[in-house]
Amino acid sequence: MSFRKRLILAQLPLALAMTATGFFSLETFSTLGRRSQEILTENYQSVVAAQGMKDSVERIDRGALMRLSGDGETGKRQSAEHRRRFETHLAVQEANITERGEREATANLRDRWERYRAAYDQWEAGPDRGQARAFYQSQLAPAFLAVKDAADAILVINQEAMALKSDRAQEVGRHLRRIALFIFAGTLFLAGTLSVYLTHRALDPLSRLSQAARRIAEGDLEMRVKITGKDEVSQLAAEFNAMAERLNEYRKTSLGELLKAQLEMQAAIDSIPDPILFVGPDGEVTNSNRAASRILGLNPDLPAEEMWSRIPASIKAVVERLTKQVHGGNGAQVPKGFDESVRASFADGDRYFLPRASPLYGERGEVTGATIMLQDVTRLRRFDELRNDIVATVAHEFRTPLTSLQMAIHLCLDQKVGSLTEKQADLLSAAREDCGRLRGLVDDLLDLSRLHTGKVEMQKRLASLKDLLEGVIAQHKVAAEERSIRLAAEPVTPGLEALLDPTRISLVLSNLVGNALRHTSEGGQVVVRTRPSDKALRFEVADTGEGIPPEYQDRIFDKFFQVPGARVGGSGLGLTIAKEIVKAHEGQIGVESELGKGSTFWFTLPSAPAGSS
Repeated sequence: MSFRKRLILAQLPLALAMTATGFFSLETFSTLGRRSQEILTENYQSVVAAQGMKDSVERIDRGALMRLSGDGETGKRQSAEHRRRFETHLAVQEANITERGEREATANLRDRWERYRAAYDQWEAGPDRGQARAFYQSQLAPAFLAVKDAADAILVINQEAMALKSDRAQEVGRHLRRIALFIFAGTLFLAGTLSVYLTHRALDPLSRLSQAARRIAEGDLEMRVKITGKDEVSQLAAEFNAMAERLNEYRKTSLGELLKAQLEMQAAIDSIPDPILFVGPDGEVTNSNRAASRILGLNPDLPAEEMWSRIPASIKAVVERLTKQVHGGNGAQVPKGFDESVRASFADGDRYFLPRASPLYGERGEVTGATIMLQDVTRLRRFDELRNDIVATVAHEFRTPLTSLQMAIHLCLDQKVGSLTEKQADLLSAAREDCGRLRGLVDDLLDLSRLHTGKVEMQKRLASLKDLLEGVIAQHKVAAEERSIRLAAEPVTPGLEALLDPTRISLVLSNLVGNALRHTSEGGQVVVRTRPSDKALRFEVADTGEGIPPEYQDRIFDKFFQVPGARVGGSGLGLTIAKEIVKAHEGQIGVESELGKGSTFWFTLPSAPAGSS
């Protein structure tokens, strides 16, 4: 198995754990949604029908009283209309029998209704007003009360059933949460353990190879690396051992053996599957390995201009940049993540390279050149994109059950399906707040996925910086006043404009101001300001809060990262989204902070060229 496959395999358990947890969570929300839907479909129709029948029979009785009082025509019309409505509601109830005892109660209601209707027809045919009043009191009124009581019985059966099902749904929710927590903890532990084990196994040969190189550098030319297998590291180890053997022979023989060892060294470098370039102080490529020739088409024997014309422009740019940095005395240049990978187009498709550079030193310690390695991370990059797609898909699928859950909680809180106790209302209110926070996290994940995949286009236009800053201040003014924090924007030059997407940059500033307010104590202050220049426009959000420890400042923009011990709040995606938006504007973002003295988050945007619109 190749070294790349081992690294991918080491990350596979975590991806599978995330997928399994996501599918279980989706099924959990679906189950809760079905429980709530059962209450609405099985009992809510019967409750509405029972209420309608009670109302209709009361209107019929009122119509009879109106006829007794002399308003015969109005009472007759009202009675006839509500007799039809009663029949409609009764038909709905007879078609929606779902609870124990409900069938008998419905049959009883039908029987009493038939008796009442027969008595009412007999009463309507009564000979005179006096007899009609006596018949009403002795026959019709008791029959009316019997129908009403029968409808009440059906109403009570369904209301009790709804309360019982609601309690069961809550119990199911608590049970599923416990199971979800157990599954999450178990899968995370197993996946993490397996990933650590596989990663250790994948990197152990490199560690032994590094130790062997250190021993040889110290002069122990008898050192050999014992690594078996057929992957790249094993091949490198074999070539390394060969190199050590040649060096050992040279030490014992002559300069010719040294030259031979140098060839072995070149062979070892050629065995590395990633392009490697050796660049001199003047930017000239002095040497390279076979991967550089095979993948990039690099040929140091050609004139510099012709050689670079055959290489993708993005590769040329990154080589020039790293060469300047190394020869400028900045030391080794190590990438911090996939964000620094460079895309290059070839005939067989696009590839991604993660560049790194190390200085070459002369006998006096001066920098004589730079070694630049372009690690091919195309497959790893695609795996990372696949992981982002999975997260985005899971987040998108969360939306539907979340909406159903929010609707069910809203109906319960509005007491549309029955009254609530105070404790039940408090629990449902807390559940609604949690649903809102989860909906915000889902929206953040989807926004971040769109930014990663480039599906969000920046609608750049000239915008007033004064209006931009005032809008952000207005959004957070109430929150700042509640905590007695002074929130202000430094004055902006009147009429100053910048070419940007106002909506997206407002979101960046809003995230930074919200974080500043969250981590600033009462009585502190948060200031928003701009620093225009010829090359870039710099925005700053400075606070007098708790500050960020130096060891966490490089990770503050990572997804879901929160400083240990800091005040909790937010989803951990706000700064990541801000970074992606600034990156899409071809700008940079960073933080300057000192513990106990506050933080200043800043980002820069390229200055708009003259005549932009």
